[in-house]
Formats: sequence, C-alpha cells, structure tokens
Amino acid sequence: MTLYVFYFLSFVAIFSALLVVFSKNPIYSVLYLIVTFFAIAGHYILLNAQFLAVVHVIVYAGAIMVLFLYVIMLLNLNHEDEPHKKNLAKIAAVICGGILMTVLVGTLRGASQAIPRTGGDIGYVKTLGRILFTEFLLPFEISSILLLAAMVGVVMVGKTDTKKTTVDINEPNNQ
Repeated sequence: MTLYVFYFLSFVAIFSALLVVFSKNPIYSVLYLIVTFFAIAGHYILLNAQFLAVVHVIVYAGAIMVLFLYVIMLLNLNHEDEPHKKNLAKIAAVICGGILMTVLVGTLRGASQAIPRTGGDIGYVKTLGRILFTEFLLPFEISSILLLAAMVGVVMVGKTDTKKTTVDINEPNNQ
C-alpha cells in the first residue's frame, strides 16, 4: 500500500512540477508549485518525518507561496516592456544552477548508501539537527550561500535602470 502511495505522490509531484515550468500564466505556476509542495510533504510523511512535513507545508506552501502570489500580482508582467538581461547574468544563473545540482547530487548519492535507523528517534528534531550539522554540514552551508546568491540575483533582476537621462528645467538649453 505504501508503495502505491509513493508512486502516486511521485507522479503528482513530477507532473505538477512540469506544469510549473511550462505554464504561461505565473499565477497558475505558483498554484501548481503549491501542489508540488504538498506532494513532497506527503513523501516526508512516508519517510516518518512528520516534523519536516508540517514545517514544509507551513513555511513553503503557506508563507512563501503567499508571498510569491503577492509579488506576482504587484508586478507589471508586460513582455513588451521587459528589459533584456545581459549575457553575464544568464551565465551566472547557469553556473549557480549547476552548483546547486552538484550539491544535490552529492547529497543524494550519500543518502542512497545510508543505513536506515531502526530506533525510536526517527523523525525527532534533535536527531535531524544532529545529522544536519554533522554529516551534512558542507551541503547545508553551500545551499545557504546559494540562497544568498539567489536573493542578490532577485534584487539585481528586480531593480530598475537608473541611468535614464533627465532634463533639468532650470538649466538653459545650450544649442
């Protein structure tokens, strides 16, 4: 029975993640992302990590998605007026994405060799913190640096160009 639930949640997560990427409307993309987060929370419950599932739903599907919806609704999403980004910013985004993929692959490669614990301490916050800050300290710190770089990138993408020429009314026009 658990295997069927796993396959169903995996199908929902992958299908809704693909809908996030291929959806034309950003509001629909955010709603599909919420479905993806709930499917991942279901995976956490299957792994007997109820605390992570609850935190995942509260933080990601609750707070961050509401913030995304708020920002998307406030943005002017006219494609004609959107400035084109420089190639350097695109290259930096690809490099950061590659580093994040490397960290995730390295972390998951080590997780496939992990021996499942058979004690009563599965799913406890104390056990999670101990493992996170001992065995997985380097991937945790690298992902925090990548999140900081993503915040700087969002500020860079969101800022307006201030190099527009202004005309001073009080200054005489020298022709």
